[in-house]
Amino acid sequence: MSFRLNFTPMKGVFLFLKNAIFNRYVLALAAFLVWMAFFDKNDFFTQRQRAAELDALNEKIEYYRQQISTSQQELQALQNDPGTLERYAREKYFMKRPNEDIYVLPDGAAAPAPAK
Repeated sequence: MSFRLNFTPMKGVFLFLKNAIFNRYVLALAAFLVWMAFFDKNDFFTQRQRAAELDALNEKIEYYRQQISTSQQELQALQNDPGTLERYAREKYFMKRPNEDIYVLPDGAAAPAPAK
């Protein structure tokens, strides 16, 4: 007596996939994942954009911290050194001593050639 199976391996795989795909829990999970990935207020693309904005803001924070440090060092130098204070006043505010002339040249301009 021969026992013959009416079952092919490929038919079993397809049957398993059909049952797995059309399972209501799998469908609910798939719908939830699609909703969260594309339609939600905090979807995947928005999160990537916010992460890029956060990186840019962190770079700005580091830049401004460096600027604050530099400004504090300049302030300490201005408060403690009269020579630095005088140099700063002359360069930034064009202050001068009595009987002194100041000539301001534009950036990159060469001094005039002496006359013959």
